[in-house]
Amino acid sequence: MLVLGIESSTARSSVALVDDERVVASASLGIARRHGEFLAPAIRFCLTQAGIEVRDIHGVAVGLGPGLFTGLRVGIATAQAFAAARQLPTVGLCGLDVLAFEVRYSIRPICVTIDARRGELFWAFYRSVPGGVQRETEPRVGRVDELIAEIEAQGEEVLVVGDGALRERHRLQEAHVQLGGPEIAWPDATHLAQLALPRFVREETVRPEQLLPIYLRQADVRIGWEQRGRLRGGVAPEAST
Repeated sequence: MLVLGIESSTARSSVALVDDERVVASASLGIARRHGEFLAPAIRFCLTQAGIEVRDIHGVAVGLGPGLFTGLRVGIATAQAFAAARQLPTVGLCGLDVLAFEVRYSIRPICVTIDARRGELFWAFYRSVPGGVQRETEPRVGRVDELIAEIEAQGEEVLVVGDGALRERHRLQEAHVQLGGPEIAWPDATHLAQLALPRFVREETVRPEQLLPIYLRQADVRIGWEQRGRLRGGVAPEAST
């Protein structure tokens, strides 16, 4: 089974082709606000370099966030258009889960934190389990002081990864945590596709139009509904609280 992975919910965009045995091809760009220019050419590049036809792809996996609003929307729209045109099943995954999967062999509790801008962070806590990781808290958004309080409440040393950890490394180091480096700072399409593969095998998929972004701020929820209303030529409903 060959899966196309698309991840653009953070400042780093990536695309990957992954099958049951290997990473077939991948491409990434670490420049923010270039998601729209990068994704389609990157998909073509991966297909060409791997000598694979579009018809060989069996499913599309995409990052649902939380993350940067524009990049998140571009990634989901690209996945929806690609999959709908070819009647392919899709799987959407939380970017925090994908980053935690990258450090699934940690013996310490894991905190994944992504830069949410506006002086805030997204985060969730995980523990390693046989075959992967298990999320122990729901994703949330807040300031670094709130995150540090939750880390200290763990009562043991925590591994903190993500670009949020890089941004707040000086504050977090004061809390005596182990920080991950830039090599595990952003969710990557390769790990996204690998994590999604078993779901395609089990047929735990959705139709492209059922992919929904993970918004943790009410302001982003409201903007999302307004955008949807404009695209459909209608009036956006009020965001639920």
